[in-house]
Parts: sequence; structure tokens; C-alpha cells
Amino acid sequence: MSYVAPSPDVGAVSLEDFDSASGSLIERALFNNRLVIVLLCLIATVVLGFQATGLTLNAAFEKMIPTKHPYIANFLENRSQLAGAGNNLRIAIETKNSTIFDAAYLEVVRKVNDEVFLYPGVDRPFMKSLWSPAVRWTGVTEEGLDGGPVIPEDYSGTPANIDQVRLNVERSGEIGQLVAANFKSSIVLVPLQEKAADTGARIDYNDLSKRVEKLRQTYETDDIKIHVTGFAKVVGDLLAGLQQVLVFFAIAIVICAVVLFWYTRCIRSTLLVVACSVVAVIWLLGLLPTLGFELDPYSVLVPFLVFAIGMSHGAQKMNGIMQDIGRGTHKLVAARFTFRRLILAGVTALLADAVGFAVLMVIQIQVIQDLAITASIGVAVLIFTNLILLPILLSYTGVSATAARRSLKSELAEAQDAGHVKHPFWAFLDLFTQRKWATVAIVVATIMGIIGLVVSFQLKIGDTDQGAPELRPDSRYNRDNAFMVSNYAASSDVYIVMVKTPQFHCAHYDTIMAVDALEQELKQLPGVEATNSLAGLSKLAAAGLNEGSLKWYEIPRSQEMLNSIITRAPRELFNQNCDLLTVYAYLKDHKADTLDSVVKTVEAFAAKHDSAEIKFLSAAGNAGIEAATNMVVKKANTEMLMLVYLAVIVLAFVTFRSWRAVVCAVLPLMLTSVLCEALMVALNIGVKVATLPVIALGVGIGVDYALYVLTVTQAQLQAGKSLSEAYYKALLFTGKVVVLTGITLGIAVATWIFSPIKFQADMGILLAFMFVWNMLGALILLPALGHFLLRQKKPVVV
Repeated sequence: MSYVAPSPDVGAVSLEDFDSASGSLIERALFNNRLVIVLLCLIATVVLGFQATGLTLNAAFEKMIPTKHPYIANFLENRSQLAGAGNNLRIAIETKNSTIFDAAYLEVVRKVNDEVFLYPGVDRPFMKSLWSPAVRWTGVTEEGLDGGPVIPEDYSGTPANIDQVRLNVERSGEIGQLVAANFKSSIVLVPLQEKAADTGARIDYNDLSKRVEKLRQTYETDDIKIHVTGFAKVVGDLLAGLQQVLVFFAIAIVICAVVLFWYTRCIRSTLLVVACSVVAVIWLLGLLPTLGFELDPYSVLVPFLVFAIGMSHGAQKMNGIMQDIGRGTHKLVAARFTFRRLILAGVTALLADAVGFAVLMVIQIQVIQDLAITASIGVAVLIFTNLILLPILLSYTGVSATAARRSLKSELAEAQDAGHVKHPFWAFLDLFTQRKWATVAIVVATIMGIIGLVVSFQLKIGDTDQGAPELRPDSRYNRDNAFMVSNYAASSDVYIVMVKTPQFHCAHYDTIMAVDALEQELKQLPGVEATNSLAGLSKLAAAGLNEGSLKWYEIPRSQEMLNSIITRAPRELFNQNCDLLTVYAYLKDHKADTLDSVVKTVEAFAAKHDSAEIKFLSAAGNAGIEAATNMVVKKANTEMLMLVYLAVIVLAFVTFRSWRAVVCAVLPLMLTSVLCEALMVALNIGVKVATLPVIALGVGIGVDYALYVLTVTQAQLQAGKSLSEAYYKALLFTGKVVVLTGITLGIAVATWIFSPIKFQADMGILLAFMFVWNMLGALILLPALGHFLLRQKKPVVV
């Protein structure tokens, strides 16, 4: 037996004629204790509002990477032995004058180096710049090899000192890495710890970004420009930009309130719907710090989604109460009738929303899991604020008489005049219950689905642009990244392969030869700009030990010579125990195709050359971490969609107890999901941590429309109405609000396109598309499918 909601065709019912003992136990407990419920909600709002003042906005490096992926597990296991192989800041100091070989320029580099050295969270032993003692030069002299720091200890800025620095730089091997090939800039490389060593506190990326910006203001002049890249700066810029989300949140509230008032012409009910949705956001923001959570660049958008969902459900409750009052029913009775009719659909829809968020837990990236928990808390809050508190408040305030009459304008006209002409828009939608129009709708939807599916096969996993795709292409960060790419062979996108050997075997000839073989394969890839390893250093040193003759540019076979070379090698190429080597691949970008080619090459090489003595492990470096993240996202994308649809199907079946109704509700959602992926291809948006949640959220939120329309349609069919009559009644009762909320929320999230944060703009476009298309699916495709699947029921005669 299918679910039957109470009919909306309720005549005027006075308070005296209403049986207060009727309804479910929950309904009686709530409405017979209205004042207590309101006071409890008021107290909760005040307390949680105070708690919300302790909410922080921050991010953590390890929260944004898939720590359980084998690549990341390899990185974290060896992290302490990898100097700056994960979270780095690269500060390039550019001169607009002749070259870096200038006393004034070098003094600026020294000041920047010394100031950054003292920043909290800096891994100070591994900082590198021209002023770092660990940055050394090596040269061949008549007496053999000689070397020392690039900037000598007795440097005083004299012309002779400057000439010596120029010579040392040319012999340091740092050209293309710390020094630009055109000698117009140099880099201060700043490795960061996850927690500050002196305090144990996590890095405050917002504070770090502000320090960097202050650094720019202090040292930038007409002659000196500073460029900064790295994860920490990306997050800092995101946090700074996302503070503007409050502006978009305020815009969304205004848009929703204005459109809702235009529809109702009732100030009190409009304010109550908006207020209850805002209360839900306050409760959410208050619960987060109470439960030990914080907002990050991804979950900061959740409060708006909670507000949007609350507006959708609140408008439905308000509309139902308004129509009953328009029929002459007392406001308290109207509130209880609406609660009865829509509580199951509302709870089911919110559970579907919660499931859409909860399935994100399958993604083994903590920042996404935190988003899932945060959003699930928000949905749980909505059950109280918008399904319970709002009807209770409306039972006190009611709605204006004018608004109540307007809500039933079409229905009253139809009742008074059997030949009443339907509103053109509702009449058009009602056509899709007829065979001709239903067939056309299904055929068009099928064609669109096939085209969308073909296009969606081109969807990329990972970034599709250079730099930081989370930010605008013309942002300061991406301009700085473009400078780095164009001036340094050692780009900021680094993929590091870890080579494990037995202790003290890292310099063995066979090990070095295997590393060299991998390095040669990586150099052949179009996405690899340069490489660095102990093998390459060994060749260079061998030539240097033989008077610089390139005839000796090969790996020495003598173990004694290899041992002498490794004693002078930089520590980032091997560890203290000599059982870990690193192979650096500097990539032109971190696009999905570039990372895929490197991963496949390294994996194939490892499968062929791994043995008991030597193992090639991926991956460290920001590009290695990005590659692992892409793998997790690709796997999770399929799992997530399967789970969210499975859950929605189960919830819909529990609600309607009819597989036909489930098909009508779910197929429009599937079409929207396919078209959304095709839109991502068209807009060159890849599936990554920032965009992965959108489709799951779109499915969870989009099913609300279908549930509300289908609930009333099923009830009318159960009462013996034809599909056309049942659907028309659903349009008048809940369809108007579906159109209202679909368009309103679509416009509200579309305002995000103006955000300085590109991933927020992308999410706005995708969510607006899914809001509108899910609405159209519920209003057009659902009745078209219903023509072939839903059946008129014979009314039960008692």
C-alpha cells in the first residue's frame, strides 16, 4: 500500500470544531506545548549564538590530503627525512634593475630571509636562500675540489665581494632552482611544519598570509617585486577571500526575502520563514565550536546551503498554512493540518539531504569528511527549526487575510466557475500528464541524457589549469605562479620519488644506476621540465673531479669516488642513514594529464625494478600529493554517486511504498547529474576536492522538489482523481513553492559567480544549474513519467 498524505482539500475548520487530541503523538506533544517549545528554541538560539563567537576559520595541510592513500602514507612515514618535500613557501625576490648581483638587492634578500626565518611554523634547518650557509658552491681548482657558502662569511658588499658572489652562484648548481637563469630574481625557500615546534600549535594560515602581505608592503619598491607561491599562500588567500562569503550570504537572504514577500505579500510570514532559516544557521555555527570543529575554505559554504534548504522547506510549510487559512481554517488548526500533510515528506527530504552529505564520508580526505559532518549537523538542526518551530510560530501569528486569499486565487476561481481557465503556466505544465506531451518530454530528456553522458566521459579528475584553480586566473597568486614557471626550471610543482635501500646502501653503484634510469625516463615526459637526484650530481661531480672534462660525465664505477661525492651532496638528496634517496621531477604544471603521465611512468618503473634491496615509492612533493588526491577523488566520485542514489531510492520507497513513484522521483535527478557533469566539461571544471561534493549535494537537495510534488499527487490519486487532476492540485498546493524556491535559490547561489574565489564561483554555477534543473525535472519529467507509471486509485469506500 502506498503512502497517502492527508488531503489539502480541507474546508473551513474552527478551533472549537477541532479535536486537539487528534493527530500523532508527536504532533500532540508539540502543538499542545507550543510555548515551551518556543522558549526552549529561544534559549538554544541565545546560547548557541554566544558559542558561535568562538568559531574559527582555518585550514590544516594534513586535513586537505588523503592521509590513508599509499602515496601519502609513504610520504608521512618518511616526512621527517624529507627536507621541505611537502608544505613549502617559495618567495621570489625580483629586481627591476640590472641583476641580482647588487649590494642593495642582496641586502633586501638578507632582510627577507632573516624575517621569514622567525615566522612560526618554519622548518628553519631546511630553509634555503642565497644567504643560507647550506647553499654552497663547488668548483674544480688546480688543487682539486673547492667549495663554500655562496655568500662568503666575510661578505661586506664591496664590488669584489659581489664579483665573488656571481662566481659562486655560477658554480653552485642553483641556477634554475634558487636563482633565475636571467639573474633577475632569487628564491627564499621556506619549508613549513604542520605544527610550530616551540608552541605545538597548528599553523594559522590566515596569520601567515597576512605576514607575507606585510612583507610585500615593507620591501616592495619600484625596483623590487616579491612573488609568493605555495600551499600556505593559497590557503591564506582563500581564507581572506572567503571572509567575503558573509556578503554573499547577506545578498542571498535579501533575494530570498524579497522574492518570498513578492509571492506572499505577507511581511510576518516572510520574516518568520527567513528568521527560522537564519536560526538554523546560528544553531549550526554555535554547535561547531562546541563539538570541536572549525570552518575551513570548503565547509564555509555549508551555512548557506543550510539556509537554502531551510528556505525551501519553510516556504512549503508557510504555503500550506496560508492556503488553509484562506479556506477559513483557524491558524492553529491550519498549522497542525500542514504539519500532518508535509511532515513525512519534509523529514524524508531532509534525510535525503543528510544522506547526500553523509556519503561524502567515503572520501578519505578529512576536510571533506568535516564538511559532511558539518552539513549533517545543519540538516538535523533544520528538522527542529523549519519543520517544527516554524509551524508553531505561524500557529501564533497566522498570515495576513490578503495573502491567504491570494494563495487560493486559482483554486477559489475554479470552485466558483466550472469553466475556469487555468493559469497559463500551470495549464502548460499539466500538458505533460498527457500521452503526446509526456512522450515528447521523455524523448527529449533521453536525447539530452545520452549527449550529456557522452560529453561527461571527457570529465577530468584534478586541476585543468595552471597555478591554483581555486583562485581567479588573474589573482595575485596565479600571476606570481606564472612568474615562477617562466623564470625557474625547478618549478613549484614537484613530484618526488622516494628510493628505499638497506642502511648505508644509498650510494652503491647499482642503486645510483637504477636512480639514473628512472631519471632518464622522467626526462622524456613532455610535462617534466627538469629532474634532480644523486645520480645527476654524481655525473656532474665525476666530470669536476677530472678537470671538468665532459668525457667523464657519467656515474663513476669506483665506490670510493661515489663515497667522496656523497659527502658533499645536499641533504635533500639522501638521508642521514643513507637508506633513502629522492628523485625530484619538476613539472610544468599539476594538470591531471601531466600527473597521470608521471604516475604511470614511476609505477611501471617500480614494477620492473623493485627488489628486496631497492624500492621506488611514490610520492612526496606537492605534485605527488596532488596525484594521490586525484586518485582518491576519482574512486570516490563513482562510489559517492552510487551511494547517494541508493540512499535516495531507499528513502523514496519507504515514503511511497511504490517502485513506480521511486522511478518518477529519481530519473529526473539522474538526468540532472549527467547534465551537470557535461556542464563541468564545457566550463573546463575538473572533479577535485572543491567540486566533488557539489553533485552529491545537488542530488540530496534536488530530491526535495520531487518529494513534495509527488506526495500530493499520490494522495490525490489515492482519492480517486485522475493524474491530470492530481498533478494540477499538487501544482496549486506545493508546485508554486517548488518554482519559487528553485528559481530563488538558483539566483541566490548564482551571485557567487562574482566571488574572488574561483571554486566558490564554480560551485555557485553548478548549484544554480542543479537547483533549476531539478525543479524543471520535478515539474516536467516527473508528470511525464507519471503518465506511463502512476495509476489512478479507486477511492476507498467506508
